[in-house]
Amino acid sequence: MAEHRITTPVSDEVIEKLRAGDRVFITGYLLTARDAAHKKLVDLIKEGKDLPIDLRGQIIYYVGPTPARPGKAIGSAGPTTSYRMDSYTPLLHSMGLKATIGKGSRSEEVKEALKKYKAVYLAAVGGAGALISKSIEAQEVVAYPELGPEAIIRLKVKDFPCIVINDIYGGDLYEEGKMKYRIE
Repeated sequence: MAEHRITTPVSDEVIEKLRAGDRVFITGYLLTARDAAHKKLVDLIKEGKDLPIDLRGQIIYYVGPTPARPGKAIGSAGPTTSYRMDSYTPLLHSMGLKATIGKGSRSEEVKEALKKYKAVYLAAVGGAGALISKSIEAQEVVAYPELGPEAIIRLKVKDFPCIVINDIYGGDLYEEGKMKYRIE
């Protein structure tokens, strides 16, 4: 397992270097989006309309951050369960989205989309939202402010910690872990 420091936006060349189990530290910008925002984006794509954000080379973090305390950029910012976005994710990858960050396993359709569109699925540690928020320097709502904490927010991050779960080669850290510790 390797360690990578990457900067957004992310290129195919960067994605090609990542393998399931690698540690990744992201600097640059992440977009946040959850169920409601994903539905709005996918509906626009299906209607042939322009998106409020450019997905090419971007990373979406599945999070609904809590309000910031005085003097802080953001409140707790732990990952939410990823499978809730699975029905939307392949289409977003087809638009150039290079990575998503969340917790939990992904569907076979998402794993196939990762291979097809050269993208990865990253996990952030669930339950560590307060710790993760220390790598977030600023936030700005960029779309759907009416959704409150589920709005699309651009987060400025420095050394945001993640682990590659699914890579473009079919690697799956969760499946590897199950095999390693399976009792026959």
